[in-house]
Amino acid sequence: MADFRKIINKEKALIGMVHLHALPGTPKSKKTPQEIIDTAISEANTLVEFGFDAVLLENMHDTPYMLREVGPEIVATMAVAMQAVVDSVDVPVGIQILAGANKAALAVAHATGAHFIRAEGFAFASIADEGLMDVADAGPLLRERRRIDADEIAILADIQKKHSSHAITSDLSIGDHARGADFMGADGVIVTGNHTGHAVDITHLQEVRGATELPLLVGSGVTPENVNQVFEYADAAIVGSSIKKDGNWSQMIDSSRCHALLDAAK
Repeated sequence: MADFRKIINKEKALIGMVHLHALPGTPKSKKTPQEIIDTAISEANTLVEFGFDAVLLENMHDTPYMLREVGPEIVATMAVAMQAVVDSVDVPVGIQILAGANKAALAVAHATGAHFIRAEGFAFASIADEGLMDVADAGPLLRERRRIDADEIAILADIQKKHSSHAITSDLSIGDHARGADFMGADGVIVTGNHTGHAVDITHLQEVRGATELPLLVGSGVTPENVNQVFEYADAAIVGSSIKKDGNWSQMIDSSRCHALLDAAK
């Protein structure tokens, strides 16, 4: 089990998102691999210079997402981008490969010296935009981590994740989901609103904080207005939309929005 608190080495950490341009072979792809990599390096360094405590790379522009499995062109481009970012910043770096391609993310993290992955579908089942995630990934993912000797990489599990229906598990509270992820071996849990950029329900944070001693992260909707309330319960916040132009995750980083968030969190 990896110690995420030791990895991040700061209370109330802010993790800035680097949303890679659409990767080769995806419907919205327009950039060359080198352009994608150069932008990732630039954005990661900008976030670190502003004062973010870690960065997280994600292929969010690759809509519509594939379920669990992605092509070698995705893994290869993300690996090169990750290596470039890891080599260029002095903060922890994480990765998520959508949708639910957790084994691929783990392999990239291990090969590049990254520090953590964000994993959806780790415990329980749900119905996401891309379809039914019907098999929990914890068993095969943790066995893969042991097989490739990557135990130092933290696995942060989304619970009742955004962009998903949870009718299948409607008899379980979010606290039950947190306890389940803990039991299944997650190194931390991530709580979100219903969609990207939507604020988390504070009562959900309270319930999860009471259900597990694992590191608790908030994975959507963190703004200057709510960051301190979030940090009453959370160990870290993953921030994307609110630091982008017009508060839109698909836009470029907005320096004034970054400063506003960082100033509010002091």
